[in-house]
Amino acid sequence: IEHIMRDVNNGWLIRYLHSNTASFFFFLVYLHIGRGLYYGSYRAPRTLVWTIGTFIFILMIVTAFLGYVLPYGQMSLWGATVITNLMSAIPWIGQDIVEFIWGGLSVNNATL
Repeated sequence: IEHIMRDVNNGWLIRYLHSNTASFFFFLVYLHIGRGLYYGSYRAPRTLVWTIGTFIFILMIVTAFLGYVLPYGQMSLWGATVITNLMSAIPWIGQDIVEFIWGGLSVNNATL
């Protein structure tokens, strides 16, 4: 990412356009979810569509998290630490899930 920003013509512009459009896309998705809640799109006969949409939304959140961790900087380290520690609140298996995601006992190179 640093190579793209510094050595590619207008690489900095591409990175920040990508970052801002990703944030704007999430804003539009939240509006879409709000509209679905307002009109009751989660009720029958569209429950399957709503469930698939929820699954796609979860995949979007995971993808956004991986994109946030990708630059491999200080913000990535602490972002990965905080977000993965949220999973440790799951009873009985939470800490095992966190250690699996971390690839060890703490956030390290295997995680990032």
